Amino acid sequence: MSSSATIATSIFAVAMIATIAVGVLSARGRDKGLAEWSVSSRGLGVLFIWLLMAGETYTSFSFLGTAGWSFSFGVPILYLVAYLTTGFAVAYVVGPALWTYASRHRLISIADMAEHRFRSRPLGILVAIVATVFIVPYIQVQIQGMGLVVNAMTYGSVDLRVAAVISFVVAEVFILVSGLRGSAWVSALKDVLVIAAVAFLAVYVPMHYVDGVGDFMQRMVSEKPEWLTFPGHDSGGLDGTWFISTLLLNAVTITIFPTTVAGYLSAKSPNALRRNALLLPWYQLLLFIPMMVGATALFVIPNLDNPDLALFSLVTESLPAPVVAVIGVAGALSAIVPMSVFMLSIGTLWGRTLLGGGNGADPRSRRTGRAPADDVRTKRLSQLVCLLAGLLALAGALFFPNTLVELSVLSYEGLAQLVPAVLLGLYWRRMTTLAAGAGTLVGLTVMTALWASGNDPWNGVNGGIIALGANLAVAYAVSRLRPGTDRPAAAAPAGGGAAASTSGETS
Repeated sequence: MSSSATIATSIFAVAMIATIAVGVLSARGRDKGLAEWSVSSRGLGVLFIWLLMAGETYTSFSFLGTAGWSFSFGVPILYLVAYLTTGFAVAYVVGPALWTYASRHRLISIADMAEHRFRSRPLGILVAIVATVFIVPYIQVQIQGMGLVVNAMTYGSVDLRVAAVISFVVAEVFILVSGLRGSAWVSALKDVLVIAAVAFLAVYVPMHYVDGVGDFMQRMVSEKPEWLTFPGHDSGGLDGTWFISTLLLNAVTITIFPTTVAGYLSAKSPNALRRNALLLPWYQLLLFIPMMVGATALFVIPNLDNPDLALFSLVTESLPAPVVAVIGVAGALSAIVPMSVFMLSIGTLWGRTLLGGGNGADPRSRRTGRAPADDVRTKRLSQLVCLLAGLLALAGALFFPNTLVELSVLSYEGLAQLVPAVLLGLYWRRMTTLAAGAGTLVGLTVMTALWASGNDPWNGVNGGIIALGANLAVAYAVSRLRPGTDRPAAAAPAGGGAAASTSGETS
């Protein structure tokens, strides 16, 4: 092992130990119940909510895929900033409404919400299963992304598979012990490193490889104009229609993404979420730095075999090992934080709806300040599911690296089909259980058919939004044709305010 590899590997090892320590110690003196583990007892303030949700959006894809897409395609990568920022605008309204509804009825996941709203455990189970199917691939993507980052930052001395196992162990240790609070504290460490790393790269890369940002932009316009206009360079048709349809689909879907909802429900109050929605778009400015670095690689290493390594190829080529290690640790934590929240979200989805005795919290926990035995049991079962989901993703990363990852392409499209059942049902009181279930299944069928037949996008339109249209049409038709007798538990008033209870329950 070279001296540079030794230095980088040592710094990485210290950083992983520190990550485990920060995550585990954050649980000291906290309640041991399911609500604390899954949504931090709804006690996080604006700062920690911001750190947690920013940590979920700035993933290993931000270091690898963003630079890689910029290198390969160019302008289509801007969809990432566009949908996240638009999604936060939607979340300004949706987040407080979901928080109020869930807080009033002591719910902790989108499966809980669907089950409670429609008084249907089968529908809650359907939501949990669909969400799990489309989240597990995301965990695998983060594990494999971590492997690429660590292998690059250690100059190849740490094998991809070893790095994958390390990422799994680190994330599981603190998420099993500390839950969402552990992820929030690790996000604080991660965000300090990410902001420092990308701020440095924003200055260093254009100054070192070209004559500053101005020269970089001039060269892009004169030498690489195809990368600056839709549909981009060799992008396979990612034109303006695809951009707009994907933006709309993802901006709505991210509001009910299980990891996003975990962030909503961990907040102290709806106002904390509104402030967070105003602050989070500023964090997305950091995404422009990997985009610029990826584009700069076009002039430095135009024949790069793996575009996802565009950023780290430039970094390891020109910077000293300690700096490479710090940037690499920032990239590694950008995989570990979202990975931990994805695993926790799956455990939470399965917690009460599939494994527990229902989605209502035991009032004894409020009177005594301690979690009752059945709540602790459900938490332990949820932790087991969290562990199993991580093991499944790890096995995919080690033995079938392309199998589950292919599903990740459809993650947003698949989760979008839960929007009517989870979100629209809170506002539209006439939606029935049958309508919500039928719409979800039809949407999933249309989405899968378009993808399997090679028609996604269809005439430039994101297949997920076509499937969502079919989903909504079926849900509307079934609700009108078969209004049924099931009585909704609650609905949210227009404007995203507090959800009004019609069930006679008290909080």
